[in-house]
Amino acid sequence: MIKSMTAFASSEAVIDNLTINCELRSVNHRYSDISVKIPERIRFVEADIRLLMKSELQRGKIECALSYKKNDNTQNTITINVAAVKALLQATGEIEDQMHSAQTFSALEVLNFPGIQQEPERNKPDLLQGVLDLVGNALQQLVDNREREGAQLSLLIEDRCQQIHDLVQAANQRLPQVLVQIKNKLKERITEILDAPDFDRLEQEMVFLTQKLDVAEELDRLETHVIEVLNVLKKQEAVGRRLDFLMQEMNREANTLGSKSADKEMTKISIDLKVLIEQMREQIQNIE
Repeated sequence: MIKSMTAFASSEAVIDNLTINCELRSVNHRYSDISVKIPERIRFVEADIRLLMKSELQRGKIECALSYKKNDNTQNTITINVAAVKALLQATGEIEDQMHSAQTFSALEVLNFPGIQQEPERNKPDLLQGVLDLVGNALQQLVDNREREGAQLSLLIEDRCQQIHDLVQAANQRLPQVLVQIKNKLKERITEILDAPDFDRLEQEMVFLTQKLDVAEELDRLETHVIEVLNVLKKQEAVGRRLDFLMQEMNREANTLGSKSADKEMTKISIDLKVLIEQMREQIQNIE
């Protein structure tokens, strides 16, 4: 199933008297790039979160942000790390000895120093499992969103493929007329220049030139690429890179068609093909 790389999801849960919120953002990226922003208090779950996300997301730049707040029944209790306070006061005393005048600070300022307020010990296994369940819930939402957007992208690409198919058919129908026109123009031009033209040699030259200007192979390859794109869209895996490669190949054939064109109608078809291929390429940039 096609998945977009652009999506957002969020989830919230109460775990061990903490209300924890998880937000996931995903945008397109050539490879897998996962960043996790997490409070120091629950930093120990980061590695497990990364493993969980890598198991579900193969490509994209994904940001996972976790935040928490204490519930009311725990906010009125403050536990002081006495050893940290003593160490802080000792350090400030040593610094003041080197100063011309001592600086005063309040007890409230001391409370704001890192490590002074001591959090109550929590059950780490339960907290780990709770956070993983929370992230897993948000991750499932993200995957669902990516799949829904991917389904829309798939429809857009299929529509462009049908239009390319129609253009290729129009070019194939036009091709015999183009080759006849080339031969006639060459005969007329050389007849004007030469009093006694060598038509055998002329025929050989025309065959060579018409082969050079023949775009049947390019049209066949375009049709083959369209079929392959439609097949790839049905695969149950990350296909963004393969689709991107196919767009490069299709664009190459369309460019060759334009460079060989000796007919304004074929030139227009080449331009229309390149426009459609570029539209597909832009959509494919968002596919996992």
